[in-house]
Amino acid sequence: MIVRPPQTAEEFERYRDLRWRILRAQWNQPRGSEVDELESKAFPIMVCEVDGIPIGVGRVHFNSDTEAQIRSMAVEEDWRGKGIGSMVVKELEKIAIEKGAKKIVLHARDNAVKFYERNGYNVVKSSHTLFGSIPHYLMEKVI
Repeated sequence: MIVRPPQTAEEFERYRDLRWRILRAQWNQPRGSEVDELESKAFPIMVCEVDGIPIGVGRVHFNSDTEAQIRSMAVEEDWRGKGIGSMVVKELEKIAIEKGAKKIVLHARDNAVKFYERNGYNVVKSSHTLFGSIPHYLMEKVI
């Protein structure tokens, strides 16, 4: 497996497309809704079986000098349960730690809480509900 940031315009398009298809499309959200105001401050990562074609993606950005936040984690359905998500998390954590994070937070969808718990995160509290139907939980990992 290849773990690295997207580098070309085409790779960024594939990276965003995977995010949109997994995290937005099934809730009738338009293309482009997967991109937000934090995009330019984030550190994106993709896992590829074939170089340049992501099967898992995620990003990390900083909320403060010492608190990083993981967002936009998505793994192709056929690749779930095979360690791809954990590879993304580990690489994002590595980036966050190298840049000074002492704590990493995220808002996990209810069906992803156990995945993040297996990766060392703890539920802090109930968070928000996305699209009126997807409960989220604030989780954290102290470094």
